[in-house]
Amino acid sequence: MRRPPWWVGGITAVALGLLHLPIAVLIASSFNRSRFAMRWDGFTLDWYFRLLERGDILDALRASLVVALVSTALATVFGTLIALALARHAFSGRRVYQGLLYLPIVTPEIVMGISLLVLFATAGVTLGLGTITIAHVAFNISFVAVVVLARLHGMGRDLEEAAMDLGAGPLTTFFRVTLPQILPGVVAGALLAFTMSFDDFVITFFVAGVGSTTLPLLVYSMVRRGVEPTINAISTIILVVTTIAILVAYRLREEGFE
Repeated sequence: MRRPPWWVGGITAVALGLLHLPIAVLIASSFNRSRFAMRWDGFTLDWYFRLLERGDILDALRASLVVALVSTALATVFGTLIALALARHAFSGRRVYQGLLYLPIVTPEIVMGISLLVLFATAGVTLGLGTITIAHVAFNISFVAVVVLARLHGMGRDLEEAAMDLGAGPLTTFFRVTLPQILPGVVAGALLAFTMSFDDFVITFFVAGVGSTTLPLLVYSMVRRGVEPTINAISTIILVVTTIAILVAYRLREEGFE
């Protein structure tokens, strides 16, 4: 491969710099002793320690973790089963079902949030952490299924057929042969689902009820009153957690195809 011209690298560096400059300013401000981002008064970790003194922040963090963990577990199970059905079985309308699988991914979040709100209101369901969890499962299933489906398409059926020829049943073949092979894709899909659920705001905003404030909703309400230094600390923590989860998911997905 030929090296690109110098100006291509320069434009790329400028574009990446402009893209990540706000994030760099946010992270730096979370360690700034001053309450104002315009001036630097020295390095401090006080804003991170003050998070531990805020009961509302800890409650919101707990709610976000509960919703993310439960929705990730359910979405991983359902998404994996859907991927197995689409990749390993031939049935009428399979292409239609596979096309519908991508619908929650390409649908704007505000449209999905409104549609879920209308659904819950029509069914008479009280809004709360339960409706948030159901909503997150609804859009996370597609992300898990797509990742696992990509892994299944790159995997042959020779080992599965050999195991069944040797007398293994469907369940034994799945847990002993199929699952170990697709496990990197399953874990990658679960990490992606956790990330999507933990920092989701738009859909959660529509389906959250009174007393069911997640961390992104709390950050939004705090920003409306003014940018506090603790907001920078919260945002930095969310950024680090989601970045690590995405990097691990990407690495597992790449290892699954090696």
